[in-house]
Amino acid sequence: QVQLVESGGGSVQSGGSLRLSCAGFGYDLSNYCRGWFRQAPGKEREGVAFIDSDVRPSYADPVKGRFTISQDNAKNTVHLQMNSLRPEDTAMYYCAAGLDSGLDCSPLPYEYHYWGRGTQVTVSS
Repeated sequence: QVQLVESGGGSVQSGGSLRLSCAGFGYDLSNYCRGWFRQAPGKEREGVAFIDSDVRPSYADPVKGRFTISQDNAKNTVHLQMNSLRPEDTAMYYCAAGLDSGLDCSPLPYEYHYWGRGTQVTVSS
C-alpha cells in the first residue's frame, strides 16, 4: 500500500522560506507524476508544482519563480522549496502521486490516486 507523508510546514513571515518534503512508502514513486497541492479555508484544492517520471518540473503561475520542486530517488522523496512566501500562500499543503501518462503532469486533483495528510503553511504579513 502506498503511503505519502509530508513534513516541513510551519509559520513564517512574508518573504521567508520553507522546504516541504514528501516521503513515499510502499512503492517506488519515481515512475509517477508527483505533485504538491494546497487548499486554503473556503477555497478549492489547487495544484502548485509537479514533477514527472522524466524529472520535468512544472508550476502553477502563482508560484513560478518562487517555488522549486525536486526529487531524491534514493529516499523516494519529493521536496518543495518555497521562497519569497506571501500571505496568500497560506494553506494546507498536500503531496500526491498519480499515473504518468507521458504528457505533462495534470494539475487536477482527481487525476491523483495517492495523497498525504497534509502539512500546514502559514505566512504572516
